[in-house]
Formats: sequence, C-alpha cells, structure tokens
Amino acid sequence: MNYTNLFRIALKALSNNKMRAFLTMLGIIIGVGSVITMIALGQGTQKSIQKEISDMGSNIIMIHPGGDMKGGVRRDPSEMQTLKMKNYEALKSECMYLSGISPYATASGQLVCGNNNYPSSVTGTGTEYIDIRQLVVADGSMFTEADIKTSAKVCVIGKTIVDNLFPDGSDPIGKVIRFNQVPLKVIGVLEEKGYNSMGMDQDDIVLAPYTTVMKRMLAVTHFNGIFASAISEDMTEYATDEIRTILRREHRLKDGEEDDFMIRTQQELSDMMNTTMNLLTTLLACIAGISLLVGGIGIMNIMYVSVTERTREIGLRMSVGARGIDILAQFLIEAVLISVTGGIIGILLGASACLAVKYLAHWPVYIQIWSVVLSFAVCTLTGIFFGWYPARKAANLDPIDALRYE
Repeated sequence: MNYTNLFRIALKALSNNKMRAFLTMLGIIIGVGSVITMIALGQGTQKSIQKEISDMGSNIIMIHPGGDMKGGVRRDPSEMQTLKMKNYEALKSECMYLSGISPYATASGQLVCGNNNYPSSVTGTGTEYIDIRQLVVADGSMFTEADIKTSAKVCVIGKTIVDNLFPDGSDPIGKVIRFNQVPLKVIGVLEEKGYNSMGMDQDDIVLAPYTTVMKRMLAVTHFNGIFASAISEDMTEYATDEIRTILRREHRLKDGEEDDFMIRTQQELSDMMNTTMNLLTTLLACIAGISLLVGGIGIMNIMYVSVTERTREIGLRMSVGARGIDILAQFLIEAVLISVTGGIIGILLGASACLAVKYLAHWPVYIQIWSVVLSFAVCTLTGIFFGWYPARKAANLDPIDALRYE
C-alpha cells in the first residue's frame, strides 16, 4: 500500500469536485471558528474581571451587618446596627493578619456647586481606605486623622464628580461643594479609573472622614460596614477567622448562635465569577461545537455520495489488485483531508474573528492555545469518525458487482 499514491488520488478526487468539497468543509470551518471565538470571548471576559478584582485588591475583606430574626421576621441587614466604633477599634488593635482597616458609612443625596448639581453619595472612610481599595490621589491630598477627629468638612472626589460639578475645567482643589446642605471643601482629586466590567462608574465617588458623614449627615453611631485588607492574599483566610472570632466576642454571641455580621472576601467574588464564566464559556463552546457535529454529518453524507458515484472506479481498482484496506485508506484520507483543511481554515477564521471583535467592538478576547489544538484535534477525529463507515462500505464492495454498477 503506497500512501503517497493514495494521497494523490484523494487530492485528485477532491479537486474534481472543488465546490462540493468546500461546501462539505463549511460546517467544519464554521464549527472550529465558532469554538475558538466563543472560548476566546469567555476567557477574555474572565481575565478582564480577574484584573479588575486584582486592581481593587485581591486581599480585600468586607464586613457588613448581618440579618437578624425578631418576632419570627428576618430584618434587612441594612437596618442592623451591629458594627460600632468599639468593634472597629478592637479589630484595629487586635488583628495580626490585617495590613489596613477602615470603617465606612454612606449617605445619598445631591451634590451642588454653584449652578451645577449631580446626584451621588458621600462615603465616609478612614485614612487607610484608599490603600485598601488601591485608589490614588492624583491632585491635592487625602484627609488626615486630625480631620477625622474633628469631623472636618473636607472631601476627596473622583473624575466624574469633577466633570459634572466643574464642567468649565476649573481646578476643584480648594472649592466648596454642598451635599444635602452640608458644605465640603475639596482637598483632593482621585486618579481616573473608568467603568468596570459590570458597568459601574468607579469615578463617581466622594470620600470624606467617616465621623463627618456619621455625625453631620446621618446622625448615627454605627457603620454601614468595615473594609480591611489582609497582609497578603494567602493570609486572607486567617484574617477572616480572626475577624470572626473578635466580632463574636464583641457581640457576645454564644456557641451555636448565628453571626450577626457577614464577612466577604475578594477571593470569594473571584471564585464565584470564575465559576460563572467557566460555565458560560463551556455553554458557548458546546453550542458552537454543534456546528462540528453538523459538519461531521456533512462529511459522512458526501462520502456516501462519493462512494456511490465511484462504485465502478472502486470495482476497477479492485480488479487490478487493490485490496479492501487500500480502498478504505483512500476514502478515509479524503475524509480527513476535508476535515483537516476545514479545520485550518476554521482556525484562521476564528483568529480573524477574535481580532475583529477586539479592535472593532473593543471586547476583551483571549485566544487559548488549548482551544486551537482541541478544535483541530476534534475536527481531525470528526473526519476519521464520520469518514470511517462510508470508507468501510467502499472497501467491502464486491468487485464484480461494483463493475456491473450503472
């Protein structure tokens, strides 16, 4: 059996029916291109989200009030007042696995400066908040511990606030803006961060001392929550356990009682997003993979037609000494050639589609090498699997019956 001759015969047979061969490849081309593009979109989105979470701080720990049962009714966590100043001070002085900690309290309302106004919220924080959230003061300065002690009417604002309250391009540093009748002097402007992948404007932010927000705006003695950062990402779990132990002691919770607070970490958010995106990517790849199945059925169909059309040719080859395995190999090579060629074109199509999506639609894409290799391997196996039965049928033809076939 001369494989070189069989390869040449297969190429000649396909070149004699170029359009039919191309249409047969089309299912494989679309299938491979779709799989590569869908996986690249899914992985690109996942990596974009991971980068944003990392930029926010992969070791962030968020502590919020928890829901509570009263009279058989579970109350909303936002109504709970379980996080107090003494809890914050206990965590700050006793936690060994924390590199930073800051309480926060949020008030919503209208910001006004001259004839300009903008609906937003003011977040009261400590001085360590910008380090925890990895924010950078681009102009001016951050408020100090002295400002917190005196409940100073100062604030640091984001780019969106600057654009809406100072549309003329004037320098906001030193200007006074009003929030629900409370005047706040702008002492700093944060570096621009833009929108995140969930469509949230990260520059729509106003930071003020937490004492200012609690006393002058909300008139409360409890926090909306506490932000903290572990020494390192590896220490996050230890820090979480330490925080839980201290808060349970501070809140005098007995063994068996539920926590009246919630602790969330960026790692939990990252794991949840990764699970969701992996599921979505798999779903998209499976949907695109249906095209490969359709392409494989197309190969089987066209190979059946080819066997029927070339029955006399098969009989003639057998009559001059070709064995069944030679006929099997010939038709199998044709099927593999169709699928492999379609796979190569599909890879080029998928890569081109990814580049188009990246530069025209500005969506995040990340082409995985394994997706290219897997798609190519699958299309090759598809050619062998779906080409085997028609090739076997051709190899089992009786030479005499084949020569008599009209």
